[in-house]
Amino acid sequence: MKNVFIAILALLSTFASAQKASKRKADALFAKRSYLKAAVMYEQLKPEKEILQNLGDSYYNNYLMKDAVRAYAQLFLTKKEGDSIDHEYLFKYGQALMGIEAYDRADSIMGVYLGYPVDTPKFKANLQFNVPYDYVIQPMAKNTSNGDFGISFFGDKVAFASYRSAQGSYGWNERPYLDLFEAVVDGKDQLTKVVPFPKEINSKTHESSATFSADGRFMYFNRTGKKQVKVGDDKFATVRLMRAEFVNGKWANVTDLPFNDEAFSNEHPVLTKDGKKLYFASDRPGGHGSFDIYYVDVNEDGSFGQPQNLGNTVNSMHREQFPFLSEDGKVLYFASDGHQGMGGLDIFMTRNYDGEWTKPLNLGETINTSADDFAYVVKEKEDKGYLSSNRNKGSDNLYSFTRFENEASYMVEGEVKDKNTKDLLPGTLVSLYDEENKLVGQMVVGQKADYVFNTQPNKKYRIEAVRDFYIPHSEEFTTNEEGKMRYTIELFVECYDDAEEMITKRDDGKIQIQMENIYFDLNEWQIKPEAAGVLNTLYDLMVKYPAMEVELGAHTDSRATNTYNLVLSNKRANAAVDYLAQKGIERKRMKAKGYGEEVPLIKCGVERPCTEQEHSINRRCEFIILK
Repeated sequence: MKNVFIAILALLSTFASAQKASKRKADALFAKRSYLKAAVMYEQLKPEKEILQNLGDSYYNNYLMKDAVRAYAQLFLTKKEGDSIDHEYLFKYGQALMGIEAYDRADSIMGVYLGYPVDTPKFKANLQFNVPYDYVIQPMAKNTSNGDFGISFFGDKVAFASYRSAQGSYGWNERPYLDLFEAVVDGKDQLTKVVPFPKEINSKTHESSATFSADGRFMYFNRTGKKQVKVGDDKFATVRLMRAEFVNGKWANVTDLPFNDEAFSNEHPVLTKDGKKLYFASDRPGGHGSFDIYYVDVNEDGSFGQPQNLGNTVNSMHREQFPFLSEDGKVLYFASDGHQGMGGLDIFMTRNYDGEWTKPLNLGETINTSADDFAYVVKEKEDKGYLSSNRNKGSDNLYSFTRFENEASYMVEGEVKDKNTKDLLPGTLVSLYDEENKLVGQMVVGQKADYVFNTQPNKKYRIEAVRDFYIPHSEEFTTNEEGKMRYTIELFVECYDDAEEMITKRDDGKIQIQMENIYFDLNEWQIKPEAAGVLNTLYDLMVKYPAMEVELGAHTDSRATNTYNLVLSNKRANAAVDYLAQKGIERKRMKAKGYGEEVPLIKCGVERPCTEQEHSINRRCEFIILK
């Protein structure tokens, strides 16, 4: 019996040693990003926390979401009391569930991750009213199983990346290395006359994501570095941005861009039409998430400025990649898994107004799926373009599309003008409020003084224009009245004209009518003769500008109690309103507000006593323009 027991112990010890040895090999493969080979080995090991994490990641990184869900589900189901699992695994688990369109379970997991409820079906339903375009999309007729993706415009040709060269094998997905190809797209959206770029461009590593200057002289593209760098437990090669020059009919002078670094990747370049800015994605330190979108100035001598992050309106805590710009540089299309979407990478658009990017808008269900959808490019005058997606059995492929104005979308748009001169007023703040007076959109209009906001059907809105030294102006509207879906509302704001010198913007942002204050006797709220003169001037101003609404704010000195002073200040404010109402100003245009002793003009009474004159100055009534 003793010998049997010893034999069992020896067997268990051998098994444990084999488990450790196999795990070391699997971890080494995982660290080198040979994910599929690592997954095969992890599947044979006893499921433990780190093994399940790496197994799930190996499948997740190759978009094998059904297998990733299985691994992540087991990770959370077998979690022991006291175990801590990185919060990001909730995101990956939720994304993997979205990848297999298990939206109810995905929303539950993502709700825990984000800390607020998520309702993907409702989000998808609302998008049909918000997206500016409908799309007709089709796979390109000669897609291969070798992963064609990332079309860019190249004169009357296109460039794209593909595994079709069958060169080498890449550990991440056990497929050949990517090369760049050029082709002609015929009338049936087939890639014809496909030719690889020369060896000066295509090396023994990956090349993809080409972009070209308008004159065809310069080409920028991705190239994976040859040197593997150890980052934490991982060891891998980073992606670099390259520039080539077309000289005497050949691509030459291929150089690294100066802001590349072996410690992080720069990828997916796109050049503005004027060639003065290069946009790209990077996981460099200091960003908001794993990959952010940046731009860098391209100087006339070919040198570069410092990369600038587009900020946290565009960039999330996760991936933003594959940027593409409209011809005027005002609309940015990009792929992201950090903004709310259908699963995997979705394609978004954002507009630039005076240097600020608007909240990204998901392009909707036709363009986006539960898979990775990315590398959107469009010829805007033709409303035709291309995108890439692995929606077809997990392999990247090219799709062509034609887009049309979405007749089902609801939006409000217009311009801001001076009411009297009809001049455009760039720099005006335009805000959109819902029926609960909640701010749902805001922008400062650009040089064309135009604005546009997406709205939802059967909703009441108020749109307001605010500008210094102008009377704020607002309009109310309800979507879907008389079958309308798009609303054009011109916002005419009226300048205070000859009263401009009476208007001042305070440090707290409020607009004050700069007149003599109304002063009151101690413990009194009656309007004195000199105060009536000031109120008469305010009366004239409100008659001249019938849309003006004013707050009459009353203040006391600090000699009585807080409660007494608050009551007294309210009586003083109401006395001023009563006076103007008796002269014919509608009460709805005035707001009486008592501040008590809380906002003195002269701060005294704490560190030193107030003089009688200081008390008198603090007893006053001020006028704030509300609209």
